Amino acid sequence: MGFFGFLLLGLIAGAIAKLILPGKQGGGWLITLLLGVVGALLGGFLGGLLFNAPLQDFFSIQTWLLAIGGSIIVLLIYGLIVGRRTAR
Repeated sequence: MGFFGFLLLGLIAGAIAKLILPGKQGGGWLITLLLGVVGALLGGFLGGLLFNAPLQDFFSIQTWLLAIGGSIIVLLIYGLIVGRRTAR
């Protein structure tokens, strides 16, 4: 998968993760892109480590599920960090 394909995957995975998680998460499209790309990296790393999953195909459901799962994890961590900062 190319660089722009990876960015597109991260952006869409981040947006889907925001839709899945309840509540209002802050951040605009740039934060969504960054969290999605980091989440896709995390999901790909964990998928390769735990499930020995090949992640070269953009249109593979396995690639998308791992990217969305990683984005949910990153978004939850981001919400904990930002939520503490704004609660003070």
